[in-house]
Amino acid sequence: MNNERTPTLQSRLPNVGTTIFTVMSTLAAEKNAVNLGQGFPDFNCDPALVDAVTQAMQKGLNQYPPMTGVPVLREAIASKVEALYGRRYNAASEITITAGATQAIITAILAVVHPGDEVIVLEPCYDSYVPNIELAGGVTVRVPLTPGTFRPDFDKIGAAITSKTRAILVNSPHNPSGTVWSAQDMLRLQEILAPTDVLLICDEVYEHMVFDGQQHQSAASYPGLAARAFIVSSFGKTYHVTGWKVGYVAAPAALSAEFRKVHQFNVFTVNTPVQHALAAYMADAKPYLELAAFYQRKRDLFRAGLQRTKLRLLPGEGTYFQCVDISGLAVPERNLPEADFCLWLTSEIGVAAIPLSAFYGNGFDQHVVRFCFAKKDETLNAALLRLQAL
Repeated sequence: MNNERTPTLQSRLPNVGTTIFTVMSTLAAEKNAVNLGQGFPDFNCDPALVDAVTQAMQKGLNQYPPMTGVPVLREAIASKVEALYGRRYNAASEITITAGATQAIITAILAVVHPGDEVIVLEPCYDSYVPNIELAGGVTVRVPLTPGTFRPDFDKIGAAITSKTRAILVNSPHNPSGTVWSAQDMLRLQEILAPTDVLLICDEVYEHMVFDGQQHQSAASYPGLAARAFIVSSFGKTYHVTGWKVGYVAAPAALSAEFRKVHQFNVFTVNTPVQHALAAYMADAKPYLELAAFYQRKRDLFRAGLQRTKLRLLPGEGTYFQCVDISGLAVPERNLPEADFCLWLTSEIGVAAIPLSAFYGNGFDQHVVRFCFAKKDETLNAALLRLQAL
């Protein structure tokens, strides 16, 4: 008698399947397409940063660090935030090192969201937000950003807040649209949240990629927001090391204390030598202060090439993503749903992109797709050469 039987499970995330990123990357590899879908660089980081990791390992910095992160790195972060945004966080009690921004966000949600609590997300949104809320037993309240411009609609945000609202997730610079919130936007959000106990989870992983002379408006710069905010950032995005999965959260001591209770048991701590290397590398502010100019040049190169196609460029204010409207293409391509267009583009033109509909719960289709330009110039030029067929 065969007693081998795997019990049937009731899924915690029944609506989650294979992501569009996996689908498009697999197809891109199969078709030998230029992959501008997933958001990561195809170039190396500064060799000095790799050397710093090696030096930390050789010094014997290979055992568990403190649960909250090595003190020297937390101090470096506190100093950077103060210099850029004017708020001094206590490195000991208000800065926590995380295993990337994705872990930071789910940890913040698990720390504060109880079953039945409502959490507002602004769509289109990064694909981890809603599953995180569902894992916490929360209720997702979807508020659309304005179609076409992706600017926040504060009347709709205000109307979505109820007595059950526990938190709101805000992402600026914004993935996938590349929109950047203004100082006026942040002040309006501060005004709306002021009479409430709603917490703010602010995803600021692209903080150093803001273009055309604009400044990143961190929640840290606004006292009424900072007092209720978990501010999330990412070394992977800033230093071209997405695979290292190291980020951090800055939050008031009372919020950090609850955050750390969850952090202690879902990750405990983060890679020791990499933390020491990042702390040493942060002694020079130049790499992150010059990052916007580095990516703006790539953005401009890519946009100039796209202007020779029938794709309509949407504003690209920040991040390393460029969205385009496909409505100006010839029939039948312009009439394809975004997801089908991306499959066609990958298979027939040889360039992979991501449909914006993948970032909406209801698959809202507005004939917009997203490219990633965090690539070598030769990669971008190869993609642009193929896109000339459009």
